[in-house]
Amino acid sequence: MEEAQGFRALLNLEEPKYSIERIAARTGKNPAYIAARLKLTELAPVVVDPFYCEEIGVGHALLLAKLQPDQQEQALAACFKEDWSAGGQKPKRILLPVRSLQFWIESNILLILKLASFDKRDAQLMPAVGSCVECPMRTGHNKLLFSDLGKTDACTAPTCYQSKVDAHVAKTIAAKPRLVQISTAYGQQKEGSATLPRNRHTEIRSEKPSSKEESTRPELETCKFTNEAIVSEGIDKGELRKVCTESTCPVHHPRQRPQRIVEDTKWKAQQEKQRKEAATANTTGIRILAAISSAAVPVRLMKRDPLFVVERMASLLDEKPSRGGGQEAWYQEGKDSDSIGKLFAAYLRRTE
Repeated sequence: MEEAQGFRALLNLEEPKYSIERIAARTGKNPAYIAARLKLTELAPVVVDPFYCEEIGVGHALLLAKLQPDQQEQALAACFKEDWSAGGQKPKRILLPVRSLQFWIESNILLILKLASFDKRDAQLMPAVGSCVECPMRTGHNKLLFSDLGKTDACTAPTCYQSKVDAHVAKTIAAKPRLVQISTAYGQQKEGSATLPRNRHTEIRSEKPSSKEESTRPELETCKFTNEAIVSEGIDKGELRKVCTESTCPVHHPRQRPQRIVEDTKWKAQQEKQRKEAATANTTGIRILAAISSAAVPVRLMKRDPLFVVERMASLLDEKPSRGGGQEAWYQEGKDSDSIGKLFAAYLRRTE
């Protein structure tokens, strides 16, 4: 912060006149470095205090300084997570890495202009703010400050961006009153809304099928009911699409085909066969174990007896299970460096 204030003082001098490039040349720093440091002098007070108290690092402060004051407060909360595992009435606040804050900013603040549905050069879409080309809120307007984005040009004003999307939708519908309005969002539509929900239309994709099997998919086929539509709610709002909204269309809303009925019947029969085989194997295994224990072990086994056998068998496990959603409880407790046999044996010793 002191370095940033020094750079700012040099810029404010009348004689000699300094620029970011001249300061960079005199200090041996990169111009992007100087631009980023200068932004620290524009940190909102709510961010300055945690920065001085070292609750956040320099990397966090540099990212926050690029945002508007109201956005800085929201982004500051995204720098931490609350941990309730220690117990107590209040959670422990843990500082997240800089990359987590970068991801939050890219997901919630920065909007890629290349993906915008409206014309970025249209100054009449919202005359009060003009076009995006000359907007100072565009990252491309200050390439030194946003040098980490490379050639990516993004908007840092989500509210203005959304207002332009809404204006674009209204302008397009006014020019084409017969345009179908569709939603890509989940959930129920508002009563009386002219927007069709997801289950009331089938989107027709424009790309060519990559295989013979894919060419039979309904969304890659056109029909006589095909209409032009605009996304008025949800993701990709403002984009034009081709859709079929006819519930009786034999292409996009067919009745269940005989082939599909046959496939479903075969799949159900296969599932039932596998279930029966698993049940038979389980029953057989239990009977075999019962026969062995009654014939070979005349006395009642204590816990230590089968545990001794299982611990020896657990040492034979030399492959880790997949780290998917079906992790076992005994595996979640260990470290990546622990062996499976060690983890499983430790778990078994604590069981009833």
